[in-house]
Amino acid sequence: MHPVRVALTVEQCWQPVPGGSGSYVVELSRALAAVPQAEVVGLAARHRAGPPADVTPTGPVRFAALPRQALYESWNRLRLPRAESVTGDVDVVHATTWAVPGSRAPLVVTVHDLAFLREPDHFTARGNAFFRRALRVVEDEAVRVVVPSAATRDDCVAHGIEAERVRVVPHGVHADPGAAQRVDRWRRHHGVRRPYLLWCGTLEPRKNVARLVRAYAQACASDGLDHDLVLVGPAGWGDGASQVREALRGLPADSVHMLGRLGSADLQAAYAGASAFVFPSLWEGFGLPVLEAMAHGVPVVTSKGTSMAELVGQDGVLVDPTDVEELASGLVHAVGSDAGPRLRAASERYTWSASAQGHLEVYREALGTS
Repeated sequence: MHPVRVALTVEQCWQPVPGGSGSYVVELSRALAAVPQAEVVGLAARHRAGPPADVTPTGPVRFAALPRQALYESWNRLRLPRAESVTGDVDVVHATTWAVPGSRAPLVVTVHDLAFLREPDHFTARGNAFFRRALRVVEDEAVRVVVPSAATRDDCVAHGIEAERVRVVPHGVHADPGAAQRVDRWRRHHGVRRPYLLWCGTLEPRKNVARLVRAYAQACASDGLDHDLVLVGPAGWGDGASQVREALRGLPADSVHMLGRLGSADLQAAYAGASAFVFPSLWEGFGLPVLEAMAHGVPVVTSKGTSMAELVGQDGVLVDPTDVEELASGLVHAVGSDAGPRLRAASERYTWSASAQGHLEVYREALGTS
C-alpha cells in the first residue's frame, strides 16, 4: 500500500503565541513522521526566519508566496492559493487550525473547539468574523472533521456538521521522566520556596485566571491554604493579564509568581513539582495542560461539564469555574488528594503514536471519498 501523501498546515508554529494548537501541530508532525504509511509535507506562509526551536514542526515545509495575514485572508475569502500549488500533488489536505486552504484533494480539518460561538465576547470582532467564515468553509468543503474530544464533537453536531463526518481523535502526551530531578533547581531559579499550585496556559479572558486568583486569595484567608500560586504562560489577546494583575492586589507580593512562557524543560519541572494543577477554563476543546499534569501524577482541579472533565473523570476535582467559593474549596481539597497515581495511569492511554494512527485512519477515509 502506497503511503498517503498529506499536506499539513503548520503555520501555527510561527504565531506569536502558538498555544495548544501549536503543540498539536508539533507533536502530530513528529508522530506522523514515524508512520511509514504517511508522507507529510508542511504548509506555511512566507517567513523570513524559522519558528522557535520548541515549536518547530518535523519534516519538510513548503512556503507560500504570501505572508500570514494576506494568505489567511486569501484562503478564507478566495480559497486561493490551493494547497497543491505550494506543496505539490498530495492525496489529502489537513488544515490543523481555522486557516483552511483551498484544495482539489479531499479536505480534512481539525476543529479544536467552537468557543467563539459559545462566548463571542472572549474574542476580537476580527477574530470572530474570521472564525465564522472558516466554519462555513468547513461545513461546505471538509469531507472529514477531526475533533479532540466528545465535547467538541457534540458542539459540531449541534451546530449542523453531520455526525458521520466527525471523528474524535484525542491528543497525546508524554512526561519527561527526568523532570522531578530538576524541580529543586527550578524552584531556586524562580524563587518558589513554598509548596505551590500551578496553572499553565495563555492569559486571555476564557481562561478564567482572574477568578482563580480570587479563589486562591479566599482559600488562603479562610481555609489556611499554605501554598504559593504559580502562573505559567504568555499574555494573549484582550485584558486577561490586566484582570489578573487587578485580582492580585492585596495578596503578598511573593505568594503569586507570574513566570510568563517557559521552555519545555522548565515547564516539565514546574508540573513535576506542583502540589496540584488548577485549570478552571470556561471552555476548551481538549485541555492539553490538564493531561500534561495528569502524566506527572499531579492532582487536578478543573471545570465541570467540559472536555477537561472527560480527561480526569471521577479522580479530578470538578468545580463550577464561575463560582469563586467552590473553586477555593476545590483548591484546598486538591492539595490533600491522593488521586495523582490514578490520574497518571489514566493519562497513559493518550499517546501521540495513537493519535497519529487515528489521524491516518481519517486520511484514508477522506481519500476514499474522492
